Amino acid sequence: MKQIAVVLSGCGFKDGSEIHESVLTLLAIDKNNARYTCFAPDIDNIEIINHITNQKTGEKRNVLIESARIARGDIYPLNKFDAKNFDALVFPGGFGAAANLSTFAIQGADCSVNNEVSEAIAQMLKAKKPIGALCIAPVILAKLIKNAELTVGDCINTASLIEKMGAVHKKSSATDIIIDKTNKLITTPCYMLATRISQIAEGAEKLVKEILNLTNG
Repeated sequence: MKQIAVVLSGCGFKDGSEIHESVLTLLAIDKNNARYTCFAPDIDNIEIINHITNQKTGEKRNVLIESARIARGDIYPLNKFDAKNFDALVFPGGFGAAANLSTFAIQGADCSVNNEVSEAIAQMLKAKKPIGALCIAPVILAKLIKNAELTVGDCINTASLIEKMGAVHKKSSATDIIIDKTNKLITTPCYMLATRISQIAEGAEKLVKEILNLTNG
């Protein structure tokens, strides 16, 4: 079975991993006869948001511990990731990708990327293994990979920041995937555009299937 590492960034779309995108990615991996392993950096959340009121709570929470809610406790610190053990790497979206895995939410094109995230991506690029990113998570790839071709849908502001970082943005619809064959990157907009959970399922399924195709090439 193909082995896919999934990097989470907390729990909840306003301050961590988008739960629909994360779970439907895991489901797509399982449905396509592959196996997933979840990882997350063992760091503090940048902030915690009440998902009903949209207000900051002032709480302190840990990204790894929060991500374990989605992974049902079966999760590892990202510093334990080794590309030799995996065929592909996937980043679901959610604000955590832009605030916990990177500083894009605060610094835009001048952002930095968490060192463990950067290292995991660098290992995969060196091994010429595919990387997938959903929703806002492609901004991480844009920061790290010169001339990467990717999508966040049709968000003009985010697309301009992606191109400012040296990547190439491709406009797409909610369930489209964009394939960068040179770097083996697959991206899809998900909730950057989607209005229905079924659209998330479709985009995640397409992304996972293409990742598995690329593992054979």
